[in-house]
Amino acid sequence: MAFDLAPILPTVEPTLFAPVFVALFAAHQVGDHWVQSSCQAATKARPGWAGRAACARHVASLALTKVIALAVVALVLGLDIHPAAVGLALAVDAGSHYWADRRTTLARLAQRVGKGEFYTLGAPRPGHDDAPHLGTGAYALDQSWHVAWLLVAALITTIGGA
Repeated sequence: MAFDLAPILPTVEPTLFAPVFVALFAAHQVGDHWVQSSCQAATKARPGWAGRAACARHVASLALTKVIALAVVALVLGLDIHPAAVGLALAVDAGSHYWADRRTTLARLAQRVGKGEFYTLGAPRPGHDDAPHLGTGAYALDQSWHVAWLLVAALITTIGGA
């Protein structure tokens, strides 16, 4: 049995989804790891204005990285991507990214859904000489959160295209 969702969905262009998602994913990797400054990474989760400002700067540079990637991919592949759809998609993505990168929010969500122990996996322990590293539960949940929202952003971007 097939479902016809056309009457309830906006006009979308399915052929845009794959190249848009790949561009967003690649840009996310570059923006979250290469473009983000060490200061932003170290400060974005701190309480107060300093933390919020660092997180906002990181998210802004990440969004710019994604705009550049989408523009290059659209130009090279000849994709017809509606600018308003890109704007909405990147706004949704930026909001979700900011929310998660403040860290306490994602930690609370992990706790609520039964992933609190996994979230702390690999984190330095108080009173121990543990070296901080990227292979933590917090990092895995953070990145999977971002990728899920990249999926949403890619779907939004297909609205009104081609």
